[in-house]
Amino acid sequence: MVPDGVKRLMSSGWEVTIESSAGAAASFPDSAYEAAGATVTEDLDSASSGADLVVKVNALTLDEARVFPSDTAVLSFLQPAASLESLNELVKKRSTVFSFDLLPRISRAQGMDALSSQATVSGYRAALVGAEHLGKFFPMFMTAAGTVPPAKVLVMGVGVAGLQAIATARRLGAVVRAYDVRSAAKEEAESLGATFVDLGVSAEGSGGYARELSEEEQQKQRDALSAEVAVSDVVITTAAVPGRAAPLLVTREMVEGMSQGAIVVDMAADSGGNCEVTEVGKVVEVDGVSVVGMENPPSGMATHASFLYSRNVLNFVGLLVRDGSMNPDFNDEIVLGTCVVRDGQVVHGPTSDLIADSRAEGSS
Repeated sequence: MVPDGVKRLMSSGWEVTIESSAGAAASFPDSAYEAAGATVTEDLDSASSGADLVVKVNALTLDEARVFPSDTAVLSFLQPAASLESLNELVKKRSTVFSFDLLPRISRAQGMDALSSQATVSGYRAALVGAEHLGKFFPMFMTAAGTVPPAKVLVMGVGVAGLQAIATARRLGAVVRAYDVRSAAKEEAESLGATFVDLGVSAEGSGGYARELSEEEQQKQRDALSAEVAVSDVVITTAAVPGRAAPLLVTREMVEGMSQGAIVVDMAADSGGNCEVTEVGKVVEVDGVSVVGMENPPSGMATHASFLYSRNVLNFVGLLVRDGSMNPDFNDEIVLGTCVVRDGQVVHGPTSDLIADSRAEGSS
């Protein structure tokens, strides 16, 4: 939450406790929260004590789950597949858990769509990172010393992040080409001035997402992408499949085929990376090509990322309160769709299967 969000929560009857320094990296000091009416405590234990609802950004650690009180509700980007130990702990505590990862893609939920708001930040940052690392101008320049051609940028994945990367690279003056396995992305990419690359591989999925490609489809995709990658100054990869590892789009061989000084910006590094040589939070050099593995991309613009996330949280919390108390309406498709655990019972099918599998492995 940002201080303005705290004010809004308190005006609707909530009491708000903030862990000390929680907003420091986003330029929101403890004093700003205190001025907004929140209580600031020194540690997570005291901050969450007695809480009806605990809100955070990223997936829970096991230590955090152990600190949270019993019967509380938790809202975050849970990433259920990566949080099984924490979930097991919250199940024991009869918690109710909601994850923004699972928010239905419907019109009424747009104001709560934290995935999209954070992807907007990430896409913008990815284009700037590419421009920062490239030893060339993005725009074309005509000077007395000669004409400097514009940079060639290839954006892979034309979701919210990809569209923002396209728009930012275009504003910086680059020539942009874009690729996505969803044919519906063509019109969106072209509306921002990019040329859409059609490789003949389609993977339309549900809810506006791409489905996972078969191994044969992935190989066909990589073969067709090799030539596009080779002529690009900057390749920005943003492809993700919810709940699964990021698809491999750029192989080591493709990187080796790029020109000296070229850049690959892998925005999907946190979920395994779209590039074979990506390392999270590092810049890897391969034959003169730099591969940037972006770690937690929204944190690079923490102030506005926090502002947007806070608004998403506020809009969602409004669905959890009825008659002045914490009483989620589980007949609401948004509440139901985002719920992973309800009163200690795992209600999200895929997560339930993962937990069952992990328990079976632990007992074998």
